[in-house]
Amino acid sequence: MVVMSKYSQEFKSDAVALVASGNSQAQVSRDLGISKSTLNKWVADDERQRRGLPATNTVSDSENKQIQALINRNRLLEQENEVLRRAAAYLSQIHIKNPK
Repeated sequence: MVVMSKYSQEFKSDAVALVASGNSQAQVSRDLGISKSTLNKWVADDERQRRGLPATNTVSDSENKQIQALINRNRLLEQENEVLRRAAAYLSQIHIKNPK
């Protein structure tokens, strides 16, 4: 059984684009006549899709927690790599002798 959405994908994309362009979700939802929660879900789904993750309605709570834990772990590893890169750059400067 296929469930038909009340709103077209183009309408959803346009609403998300309005929010992305700097309009508040409250204003966009009022202007388009949709609920704030619906627009918030569309924006969240768009953000997840841009990250390469599935939409929220296709993920269980346990999978969502695991995905969030992996995102947090990835962020931590990126920070650690940045610290190591800066330390390596600093330590390489120590071995360069100043010209006299």
